[in-house]
Amino acid sequence: MEFKQNVSLKPFNTFGIDITSRYFAEINVEDDYPKLLSAPLLKENRLLIIGEGSNILFSSDFDGLVVKINTKGIEILAENSDEVTIKAQAGEKWEDFVKFCISKKYTGVENLSMIPGNVGSSPVQNIGAYGVEVKDVIQEVETLEIESGKKIILSNAECKFGYRNSIFKNELKDKIIITSVTFKLSKKAYFSVSYGSIAKELRSMCSKRVTLENVGEAVCNLRTQKLPDPKVLGNGGSFFKNPIVSSEKYENLKSLFPNIIAYEMPGIGYKLAAGWMIEQCQWKGKRLGNVGVYDKQALIIVNYGEAKGTEVLEFAEKIRESVQQKFDIKLDFEINVI
Repeated sequence: MEFKQNVSLKPFNTFGIDITSRYFAEINVEDDYPKLLSAPLLKENRLLIIGEGSNILFSSDFDGLVVKINTKGIEILAENSDEVTIKAQAGEKWEDFVKFCISKKYTGVENLSMIPGNVGSSPVQNIGAYGVEVKDVIQEVETLEIESGKKIILSNAECKFGYRNSIFKNELKDKIIITSVTFKLSKKAYFSVSYGSIAKELRSMCSKRVTLENVGEAVCNLRTQKLPDPKVLGNGGSFFKNPIVSSEKYENLKSLFPNIIAYEMPGIGYKLAAGWMIEQCQWKGKRLGNVGVYDKQALIIVNYGEAKGTEVLEFAEKIRESVQQKFDIKLDFEINVI
């Protein structure tokens, strides 16, 4: 394991922000974890763990140690005629894991196709798309406590999953390293295709019965149509969370904005479409210098050139102010600002 100094993180974040980390290292095999935890550099510096560098906005150089997790491995722990339990190492690319599951006809993650990032990052954000969240299929998360090096395994309930939230963003933030995630998937052909445009896309693709493969393909088609490729146009995915409001607040907004897009969350309230609100404030497709809102999806802020993290952040704040003024709703960032 090698510790490098003054490393550019531009290749390691999908926003393409050119900042420097004072120290940088990579975890390639499990034996690297104890080397990291015993390293003097770890005791003396702020630590940031990254995977594919998605969902991160660097606002300045990082005066600490950035560690990229690259560990690989997918292992079937148990299975029967109905379900299968799979353990994946944290450094596995999420898309590779989804493709593996689809190839084996294991259902549960096909709606999460093409989400950038690694397996180890998935429980932190409780990634979700098209009516499915990763919490629906996670059995447990294996971690290492940074201070003691002790292995800690958290059950699904102990992860305290919420909408784009988990214990890893709160109580355990900066205290643990996720080393692997164990999933429980189904072998039965049951699919969630009622959310968004999946059903419409499936109808346009084929007239035959729905299969696991074409559900995954439909999701990929939709994401390709609506979302920019980070390799072509720097971005960190959805910049803002869809806000959740009370039923009373929703009814009030609906009386003022009859076309407002929202999804009922029984017992909680309504999840509002942040992209719709941003679009109503005339931000979709708008560009200021090197930063803009993607013209096909208002939730995505893109780096058109050599944008600095501070430029992106200032642009995002302008969007928040507009939505606050028009709808009396404060949008929270889904992206992690470092």
